[in-house]
Formats: sequence, structure tokens, C-alpha cells
Amino acid sequence: MSRSPRSPMLLAVLAAALAVAAQALLVPLFAGPAANLAPRDLPVAVAGPAPATAELVGRLAAARPGAFTVTELPDAAAADRALRDREVYAAIVVGPDGVGLHTAPGASPTVAALLTEAAAGLSGGRPVPVTAVVPADPDDPRGAGFAAGFLPLALTSMLVGVLLTVLVTGRRARLVGLVGYALLAALVGTAVLHGWLGVIGGDPAAEAAAIGLFALAAAGAVAGLGALLGGPGLGLGALLVFLVGNPLSAVSAAPELLPQPWGAVGQFLPVGAGGTLLRSAAFFDGAGAGRSVAVLAGYAVLGVGLVLLGRRGSLRTAAAGISPRPAAAEITV
Repeated sequence: MSRSPRSPMLLAVLAAALAVAAQALLVPLFAGPAANLAPRDLPVAVAGPAPATAELVGRLAAARPGAFTVTELPDAAAADRALRDREVYAAIVVGPDGVGLHTAPGASPTVAALLTEAAAGLSGGRPVPVTAVVPADPDDPRGAGFAAGFLPLALTSMLVGVLLTVLVTGRRARLVGLVGYALLAALVGTAVLHGWLGVIGGDPAAEAAAIGLFALAAAGAVAGLGALLGGPGLGLGALLVFLVGNPLSAVSAAPELLPQPWGAVGQFLPVGAGGTLLRSAAFFDGAGAGRSVAVLAGYAVLGVGLVLLGRRGSLRTAAAGISPRPAAAEITV
């Protein structure tokens, strides 16, 4: 049967239509969360004598219903402990000299700025003294460098997962590629973000461990799904790691600022969990990292398992109709 002369034109039109349809879905997915940032059950503390704190809690609830989840604490020392343990983003402290605000810009400079503005509203517009208990890195006070620096880690992890599936034959070879990439990403990522750019300033070993675990989880998820499902698996991996995972990650803001439940969902995807883990390692000595470690470890174990159980041949050889000869070391893999 002869091919219709219109088929190239039809394919061109279909390709353009599919691209526009994807654009229509991706633009709101990326822009929607950023355009609707607002506190939603944001954990904060109010510290000080009980009568004064009770009044402030009531005023917060009346001013922004549903915006804050408030914990009442006895004094400024307890508030600072809660900040260092990543239990709250900020604390309004009532002391002998009036109201002050203690913040943790290391957790989110965006939230610290937002709560500084909110505290000024509670004080009738008078300036409120602000104490940064857990400051951001002085070379990146607004956190823009942290967010921008984390994005390439997600992109390269996704790319490695794709390349290992498309080009590499053999399960063991892919596993070596995944582990090698995670180790190199940990070393180079820490050297660049900590040593060169100075956007993180914690323990370099802890930061390297966080970056390495994220790299293994993200790349492993893509490679594992690709090994199991082929091309559709790579598409699903790209959705998890970047197309959906990135806009829901809240790396540049905070999960509690995104429309819910999407902020919470993002923390169970690799980029959201990775960003939270790196902040904990860089600014909080690992506090608040438990859930993120568990999520990333789960993706890493699942990804490696799928790589070892999935197809041995690469997508390139499969597309070419080539059946690769198994090496002796790979026959029983």
C-alpha cells in the first residue's frame, strides 16, 4: 500500500497540536503553584507568658484563618529550639520589651520575609525586631542560589536515568553507572554549591550524602522505570522527577505555601524530598530530615531493584531489532 502524500503534513500538524496540548498542561502546572503562594497551616510558634500568647494566637487566627498552625511555647529559648529542630518556621516572642520575631531563613527565606511582614501587621505597623536564629547563607540571603543550584541536579539525574536506559546494555553496567553518578554528583555538587558558589554552608560530608542520595533516587527511578517499561517508563520517570516533581517541590519557597494537597504531595517526590533533605543538612545539622531520607531511600531501592529485574538490552538496540549477546558475567544477572 502506498503511503499517502499528505502523511508528512498530517504528522507535522499532529506534532504541533500535541506540543500545544502539552504546553497548555505544563504552563499552569509550573506557574500555578508559584502564582498562588500563601501560608496554609504553616507551622509557627508564639512564645511568652500565657495571657499574651493566647491573645496573639487569637489575633493570628482572626487575621489569616487557616494560614497558621500555632504552637504555644513558654519562652524564647524554647522557641529557638523549635526553630533549630525544624518544627516551626518562625516564632513570635513576647518579652519585657514587647514583641519580637525569631526566624529560620535557612528553612525558607520566602517564609521568613512573609512572616516579618505579618508580624509588623500584628504590632500595628511598628517595626518588629527580627532575630535570624537559623540564617540563610550570607552569600545567598534570599535563597535564590539554592533553588537555582538544585534544579540542575534534578535535570542531570533525569538525563542519566534516560541515557543508561537508552544506551547501556546490561543490568550490572547500569547499576555501576547509577552508583558512579551518585558518588560523582555528591562530590562535584558539594564542591560547587558549598565551596565555589557558597550557597550552602553546613557540614560538607552531610551535604554530599544528601546530594548523593537524591542523585541515586532520581536517576534510579528514571532508569528503573525505563528498564521495566521501556519508553513509557522513561516518560513516567520524567514526570515524577521533573515535569511534576519540580513545580511541586517548593524548593524555592516551602511546601506549606503551595495549594494543598500539592505541597504535601511534592514532598513524596524526589525533588521535593531532595530539596528538604539538603536544607536540613546545610542549615539544621540534619534536623527534620527523617521523612526525606525515607522517601529518597525508597526511590533509590525501588529504582535499583527495577534496574536489576528489568530488561537487559538498551532501548537503542531494541529499536534497531538487535538482540545483544550476553556476556558471561551477565548470563545469571
